[in-house]
Amino acid sequence: MFGIASLSNRRTDGSADFPMRFAPAYCVWTTITALLCIAASAPNAQEVVPPPNNLPNDYITVLNWAKFPDGRRFGSTAGVDVAPDGTIWAYDRCGANSCDGSELDPILQFDPSGRLVASFGAGLFNFPHGFHVDADGNIWVTDHGVDPPNDKGQQVFKFSTDGQVLLTLGRAGVSGSGQYTFNQPSDVVVAASGEIFVADGHGSATNARIVKYAADGTFIRAWGRHGAAPDELEGPHSLALDSQNRLFVADRTNNRIQIFDQDGTLLDSWTQFGRPSGLAIDQNDILYVADSESRDNDGGYGHNPEVRRGIRIGSAVDGTVTGFIPDPAERGGTSGAEGVAVDTDGNVYGAEVGPRDLKKYIPRSR
Repeated sequence: MFGIASLSNRRTDGSADFPMRFAPAYCVWTTITALLCIAASAPNAQEVVPPPNNLPNDYITVLNWAKFPDGRRFGSTAGVDVAPDGTIWAYDRCGANSCDGSELDPILQFDPSGRLVASFGAGLFNFPHGFHVDADGNIWVTDHGVDPPNDKGQQVFKFSTDGQVLLTLGRAGVSGSGQYTFNQPSDVVVAASGEIFVADGHGSATNARIVKYAADGTFIRAWGRHGAAPDELEGPHSLALDSQNRLFVADRTNNRIQIFDQDGTLLDSWTQFGRPSGLAIDQNDILYVADSESRDNDGGYGHNPEVRRGIRIGSAVDGTVTGFIPDPAERGGTSGAEGVAVDTDGNVYGAEVGPRDLKKYIPRSR
């Protein structure tokens, strides 16, 4: 189902050693005088390119950017995106790390100065996780289930800007691997065509797949399964689309980004951006990758030895990594940005689970 002939061996700077990897071939003449060439082995492994840790940080961090007028504190968040009108949408998990039983609005709209201008969604969510604002300004949110199950979660919602539910995918409180059920959906993104992609699965006991729907919610196809092989996924955590309509998947547990066409054919695999928790691609095909779970400075928790946490910035076209916003406090199970977004002025927004914050990063060149 998946092709890997186009996978390239890329260096940290994005250059390619070879356009593709071939196995040695042995050629013999057959009885019908045709030359038969047999490959010695199939290209079933992908090169692991170490992420750079010390690239320039060309951004100034804005602390305490997101402000609540009533003194409410930010909860855990991994979701942020920029709307077509320039406002910034995010969620927080209701001042904590869960919205189950809370009466607070988790879906939040900020102006560019960080002032809260609108909110909605109270009572609808267990654990908002994936987040996307589409080209029409609609807000998409995925919600996890809880154990034991309740009457919420395992769903993907499409909202208007005033909080009206326009579309729902999945069955509330029901986990599954069918065409219209999910098991901990992690993210959602909408293509220019209106087709919907859902990253379904957040852990070894959940699904590990991408599910594609038509704009009206009709199932089209699904692909992916647990594993670390080229055509497998483990913890698909975030999604983004580039200008070529390629689907970038943060295959977090495998410490790589998988790039697919919209029918599920694997096009490339990149490890030079670290352990990807969050992805964003801007209008110039610049890729922003949030790594919140690589090693920590204390030598404790961390899944990617010798890799620092932070936001790596580079090209979605060729994989070159050009910049790095370091995590200011690498410690614990998760720190720094887990979700990431960028506006048309190049300002970067990082949504943080562990520190429970939404930070803004301004380019120094401005």
